[in-house]
Amino acid sequence: MKLPSLSLLGASFVLAFSCVSPAQAAVDADAAQALFKKNDCTKCHSVDKTKKGPALKKIAAKYKGKSEGQAKVIDNMTKGPKVKLDDGTEEDHKVIDTKDAAAQKNLADWILSQ
Repeated sequence: MKLPSLSLLGASFVLAFSCVSPAQAAVDADAAQALFKKNDCTKCHSVDKTKKGPALKKIAAKYKGKSEGQAKVIDNMTKGPKVKLDDGTEEDHKVIDTKDAAAQKNLADWILSQ
């Protein structure tokens, strides 16, 4: 009698943990960094220092815990909105050269993970 109970318990355990799987795939940091460098994002951004644009850590902190963070970062990379610089001037944000949604999401997730 104990054997069926254990099987049911085991199946319940597996089912419970399958529901806890991450919503997003892991970030491919190498691919994100390559796309970041290929598009000259390093001209204006660095991971931890403010350059012409904010540090990636500052961007990540701004969107921490906010569900719209990934979409906002992707919008900035793909739509080229006007961005205000620290010196008060504005310019169009550079648009990255990929239409691959997975690559855009990976880069956004990498930025937000800093």
